[in-house]
Amino acid sequence: MHADRVYFNGKIHTMDEARPVVRAVAIAGNQIVAAGGDDEMRALLAPGGQAVDLHGRTVVPGFTDAHLHFLSYGLSLRQIDLAEVPTLAEAQQRVAARAAATPAGHWLTGRGWDQSLWAGGRFPSRHDLDAVAPDHPVLLRRKCGHAAWANSRALALAGIGADTPDPFGGEIERDPATGAPTGILKELAIDLVDRLLAEPSDAEAVEAVRAAMAVAHTHGIVGIHNMEGAAALRAFQTLRDAGELKLRVVQQIPEADMDAAIQVGLRSGWGDDLLRIGAVKMFADGALGARTALMVEPYEGEPDNRGIAVATAEHLAAQVDKAARAGLAVHIHAIGDQANRHVLDAIEATRRAGVGLELRHRIEHAQVLHPDDLLRFAELGVIPSMQPIHCTQDMRMADAHWGARSRLAYAWRSLAETGAVLAFGSDAPVEDLNVLRGIHATVTRRRGDGTPAGGWYPEQSLTVDEAVAAYTTGAAYSVKREHVQGRIAPGMFADLVVLSEDIFSIPAMSILETDVVATIVGGEIVHGAAALLGA
Repeated sequence: MHADRVYFNGKIHTMDEARPVVRAVAIAGNQIVAAGGDDEMRALLAPGGQAVDLHGRTVVPGFTDAHLHFLSYGLSLRQIDLAEVPTLAEAQQRVAARAAATPAGHWLTGRGWDQSLWAGGRFPSRHDLDAVAPDHPVLLRRKCGHAAWANSRALALAGIGADTPDPFGGEIERDPATGAPTGILKELAIDLVDRLLAEPSDAEAVEAVRAAMAVAHTHGIVGIHNMEGAAALRAFQTLRDAGELKLRVVQQIPEADMDAAIQVGLRSGWGDDLLRIGAVKMFADGALGARTALMVEPYEGEPDNRGIAVATAEHLAAQVDKAARAGLAVHIHAIGDQANRHVLDAIEATRRAGVGLELRHRIEHAQVLHPDDLLRFAELGVIPSMQPIHCTQDMRMADAHWGARSRLAYAWRSLAETGAVLAFGSDAPVEDLNVLRGIHATVTRRRGDGTPAGGWYPEQSLTVDEAVAAYTTGAAYSVKREHVQGRIAPGMFADLVVLSEDIFSIPAMSILETDVVATIVGGEIVHGAAALLGA
């Protein structure tokens, strides 16, 4: 078969055991024809085809972000950005600036705040927002998304007062002296305010996804596993129908929609090469930052706090069984060691019953594990779908709230050694969409400033090859796409990333200084055409 484009004179890491590193790759249409030596590949070029000199640059398979909230990320680009804001005062200043530019009475929304970065580390209060935005209802999600900060006006509109009971699976934080709400809402309590916000229109959702896609391409992302619902799915379909969808999207089904999906006969894997149905997304617990992750033993210094179960073990077991019998895999959010155990128990019950043995179930996050559960991922064929940047961003909180249990937090090496297949993502907009930051975190277990020296529990780090595999072959395997995605080999989709540096040989801290020169999806250069073709 003749190729219409050949990329040569590169250092191409194929993630293919047959030929791990080659110099050139030949592409016909949206597929890879062959990978090998320069002369070998150029001989395949059809008359009128194009040969592109990589000038020694490094190439890897296109990255897949195996866990994010893509529409939310696109919408967040227009919200108040509180990510990595170092002080409460600066957070207030950003809210005040947006309030000054917004008509009174209109909602102010944002996300990304992290009280652990602020002096004292305390949760903020409604009074902190009332001082800078008294005339607007305000709802600001914490970076983890499992806690939110509301002002008095927002609480009043939602009817939340001292006598409002906590909803199941949620908590309204209260002043211990008066019982009045402080403005911090955790887990399902956030819905009491969030339901007052208008859903984006279909046009707004399409524009948000379009904006997010442009950013994703700059980070070498060619595929995503999206953890959202109908609004995102409609937007993806609209873009696909218009020929504008330049990502390979695996879309999950929210648990609330599972019965409807079963009723119409949807199964995991239905769709095409650009848009497919993945799994049912469920939740077992909360998050570390909000101290709502469900733990076997109490949090350090909080003898009465084991977190929040947003679903009982019995409910999880019943829902996993229902999904599996209908041909639907499950992707279940579990942070704490008890939550992970509940999910593993639920999946084990279906495996023992012989139900859905072909399905590739995942645990999303799997952030801290009990030693007794470590081997169960590989034994049950459960894929740990993890986000490396959570490790470096949250390690201080993990030490503070989980103590010595943190040795099995973000336990990539321990899981890999058991034979579990890892799939990596970002959890954007919770964390940065930048894959290279994720690879850096995986390899070093250090922040960008180099701390802590030597890395945090460095024995859990992975090699660059293993980290890249989790964003390519592992992500593809987790949704049964390993036969067409994740490797640079004949018959695979022509999804490639060209990097400015050889991340496999440079000092690990220098990975952060590496740029994505170009991103190619199905043979089409979707980012960096001028830099690549004009080099």
